[in-house]
Formats: sequence, structure tokens, C-alpha cells
Amino acid sequence: MDDTCAFSQTGLFFFIYVYYSAMYNQKKIRNFCIVAHIDHGKSTLSDRLIEKTKAVAERLQRTQMTDNMDIERERGITIKSQAVTISYTAKNGEQYQLNFVDTPGHVDFSYEVSRAIASCEGAILIVDATQGVESQTLSNMYLALEHDLTILPVINKIDLPAADIEAVKHQIDNELGLDSDTAIAVSAKTGQNIEALFEAIVRQFPPPEGNPDGELKALIFDCHYDVYRGVVVHVRVFEGCIKAGMTVRFMNSKSEYKVEETGIFVLDLIKNDGLQAGEVGYIIAGVKTVSDVAVGDTVTDAASPCETPLKGFKEVKPVVFSSIYPIDTNDYEELRDAFERLKLNDASLTYEKDSSIALGNGFRCGFLGLLHLEIVQERLEREFDQYVIFTSPSVRYLLTLQSGETIVCDNPADYPDPGTIVRAQEPYIRASIITPTTYLGNMMSLCLEKRGVQKDMHYLDEKRVELIYEMPLAEVLFDFYDRLKSLSRGYTSFDYEVIGMQDTDLVKIDILINGEPVDALSQLSFRASARDKALHVCEKLKEEIPRQLFKIAIQGAIGSQIIARETVSPLRKDVLAKCYGGDITRKRKLLEKQKEGKKRLKMVGNVELPQSAFLAVLKAKNE
Repeated sequence: MDDTCAFSQTGLFFFIYVYYSAMYNQKKIRNFCIVAHIDHGKSTLSDRLIEKTKAVAERLQRTQMTDNMDIERERGITIKSQAVTISYTAKNGEQYQLNFVDTPGHVDFSYEVSRAIASCEGAILIVDATQGVESQTLSNMYLALEHDLTILPVINKIDLPAADIEAVKHQIDNELGLDSDTAIAVSAKTGQNIEALFEAIVRQFPPPEGNPDGELKALIFDCHYDVYRGVVVHVRVFEGCIKAGMTVRFMNSKSEYKVEETGIFVLDLIKNDGLQAGEVGYIIAGVKTVSDVAVGDTVTDAASPCETPLKGFKEVKPVVFSSIYPIDTNDYEELRDAFERLKLNDASLTYEKDSSIALGNGFRCGFLGLLHLEIVQERLEREFDQYVIFTSPSVRYLLTLQSGETIVCDNPADYPDPGTIVRAQEPYIRASIITPTTYLGNMMSLCLEKRGVQKDMHYLDEKRVELIYEMPLAEVLFDFYDRLKSLSRGYTSFDYEVIGMQDTDLVKIDILINGEPVDALSQLSFRASARDKALHVCEKLKEEIPRQLFKIAIQGAIGSQIIARETVSPLRKDVLAKCYGGDITRKRKLLEKQKEGKKRLKMVGNVELPQSAFLAVLKAKNE
């Protein structure tokens, strides 16, 4: 939440008056989240819920109101979960407080989805009327079932000509195992049937439980940084209450803070007198950085703490690693400041100092996935005006040495002597691919090429099939997703989860320019794939390196063994131009003299790699 809402400048919220006129009534509270596959209409549905309850003045409404970053609105994706509290008056005249969380749809941010689910009693599971049930739909449903949530299926986009409501209902019955009779068919774009959805929410979702007078127990499901007030912690209170002035303890970090303010979300922060059992809101307690707050941690009263924390806490661990360097080495200090400010808003980003002979000083960063890496790159460029070079993304390998020591390696620069390595392991994923049967052969060939092992396959209906594969995470990092979409014309969906480590035959590929290794282009690879990767880098470098007066050898090597080579032809002066005739020995003498000169030049000449060469190679790997 970067620009903590454009609405805060006016504060014209109809909801404020409604909320404060209603007394706290736990039976009239409904907490739910909105989950779905990518691009099934979560944020659009959130807009209609806000619009129908007139939570925001009509002149302040816009599309994707719960998406606060420019990148989110431009790409049409949700990166950051957003909690919203609205007030709804049902047909029976009863007034309800609805707390909902709009969640990300991409697998990189699945931990945010799991924390949002843990803070709710119900989940709206959106299914696209034109696309049907997809892989992330299944994944989110299982996540909701693990937390015993009441699931309300919603069929969205019924206004589109290609919508097939009956077919989607059949999928809800057979693939999800839910009752399609309870499914609400809506159009989030036009607002069609939204009133029926509201009634289903208050009727089907249970009210929260918990004793407002018990020991404080609240779940941190998100947080964001406010420039003026520090970290704003998003909490769901399960037991007890939180009020300004009390001292709270974060049970995982054991740190204690004095609460300065509590309140609720209506796209802006609305201050109130306190949060009680069953409510969702925020606390401001003088926390300085987002990294001091662990999402999934339990908040309790420091004076009388609860005995056990809420279940399900785990630290978010990065799975993709890359080094980042400024294009201009003089911008290192500015890049460091940019990372410090970015870290305030993105606790899942990890970074430490790194250096390269070719690129100078930079940072080694950890990301939740490739989309997270892309988002960080765009935010560095847009928000901090930093143009950077990313090295080839890598995963974290586990190496067992002859000494018995086990080390973690995610950076080719830290790769030890191969002779000392007894065993190497790499992370594996369980991938779920839902594809039309037309493209089944293409999908199986692609997974086989990426070292995938098929674990299961079952037909969802006569037209679609689900494939379950186990494959190395490293194989998914580069071109897998793009090829998946191109081979299936965009009709295949993909989801994965990391399942553990398995043995691998790991090697380090060095790239040599004129015999000198370029450390920034080194990468770790599975041995059987090493030659293809090395050839690809050599070919790209040949296109980018300017010709010199001497021949330039571009080589890929594993240790002392050369596995790939390209040559940049030299510029050549026509030394025979002055020879109009005469004996051939005269020409040979001039050519031999030129040859000797080029040999001496090659020994002392340095090849300056242009920044475009790094950008071309690394961009090509990521596409």
C-alpha cells in the first residue's frame, strides 16, 4: 500500500457515520476473503461491493479501488492483499458489518492468501464463467478447507457472450465437490445480481466466535508502511480486545509496543475506540520497519499474555535469488537507499551486499518468485528512478561437502571446489496443470523436457484434464510459463508448491571472454542442460560485443572443459591495398607482419563488455 489511498485527502466516507451509529454486535459481523485464479475478477467484485454499500462517495470511485499501486492497476493484478470494512443493511432490516480481504491471485503471493484465509470464517471462491475451474481455483479451495472455512462459490462474468454457466456449475459439482445450487451467478463488471450475493454472504457465512472479555489473541495477516506514522499492522482479533494505550506483545519476536491508535479500513484508515473479538482492523504502535512485523504472528496483551499463539505461523522464505547492480557504478549509494525504503513496504524482500569484478558493488536479493522479481525491478525504476542489471535468477541449492559440512548455495560466486562436493540437492515442486485435452501432448512433452516426473493424471470432464508433475524449481524459472501459454494458446493454467529437496547433478558454468572469466554471467545448472545454456549465452554475447582489431573468443566452460564457443571476427585493415603486383612473397610478408601484430594485441588487449550485453543475455534468459 504505497500511496495509502488517494481517498485520504478528502475523508468523505459515507460509511463512517453508519459504523459509529451501530453498537458492537458480534452476531452481525461477517469476515470473509475473496479468492480466485488470476484474472477471474476479484478486484472488480470488490469494487461492486464497495459501490453498492456506498462506502465511498460516488465522485471518488474508480476501478480497482483496492489496488493502490500503479503497477497493480496497469497489469490488472493484485500484488498486496487489501482489507475493507463495509456496512450492509439486509432485506430483513438488520445491519451487518462486513469485513473482507481482496487477495492476490498469483502463486508467488500464496502465503498472503493463506494468512488472509486464516483471518476469516468464510471465503468467496470466484470461478470465471468463460474459463471455468483452473489450477489456482483448486489450490485456494483446498487452502480454505484446511482452515474449515465456509466456501461460497460465485460464477463471475456472466455478461460475456462466451459465458457457460451450466458447464461451470457442473465443474463446481464434480471438480470442486461443492454444491452448485448455492453458487451465485454475478457480473462484477455490470453489478448484475450483486444484491443476491450480499444476502448469501450474511445468510451462509457464520458470525465470528470469541470472548471480548478474554485474554487478547489477534492474528497479524498483513501490514504496510506509512511515511508519517510508521508501520500500520493489520489484525484480526480472535479473543479479547485492543485499545489505545495498552501494551501489546508480538509472540514470535517477543517485542513489545504501546498501542497509539486502533481503527478499521474503508480504503482509508478510520480511527475508532478499539477492536474487539471478531473484528478486523489496524493498530499503530510505533513500529519502525515492516521487517519488525512477522505476518502470521500473534498479538497478545503484554500484561496478561495468552498461553499459546494462534496456529499456522511460519516465516516467508524466498525461493528465487538474483544479484542486482546499478547500471552506473556511481549510483550504488542511491540504490542502497532505494532498497532500504522498498524494504519498509515489502517485508518478503531480502537483500545483502554483493560485488562483482565486472559490474562493481551491488546486492544479492531473495524473491518469492519471478513475478515478485519483476515487481521489485519495476518499483525500483518507477518509484526510485533506479535502472539496474539483474544477474541470472537462481534457486537455493544444498551442498554436502567431504568434511561432512552442509552448506546452502544460491550464488555461483560462492560455489565451492567441485572436488569437495559429495552431494548436491535442489528444490522440487509439485506442479498442477489444467489443460484442454487438445494440448495434452504438448504439455506432457514440455514437462518431460523440464525433467518433470508425472505423478497423476485425471480427466476433469470430456474436454479438460489435470496433470500432476514433480519437477525442479530451477526449470520453471526461465521460459516455462511463457512456453506453457504459447503451446496451449493461453488455455492452460499452472500452479505449484515447493515440496522439498532432491539430489541433482549440479555444475557451475563459467563464461570466458578472451580467456578471462566474467563472474556476473556465471550460473549454476543441471549438467545435462549446461551446454544449451552456455551456447545461448555465447550466441547473445557475440551479437552484443563490438568487434576489435583482434579475434575475441567467447567460451562457456565447466571447470577447465570448454563446452561452448563463439568467435567475434576481428576488424581487418587491408594491408595489401598498396601492392599492385609483384612477387607473392611480398604480400605474404605483409600478411605475416599483420598476423604477428594481432597476436601481440590479443595478449595485451582488454575487451570492454557494454552494459547492453549483460541486459541482452539476462533478459533473454528471463523471457
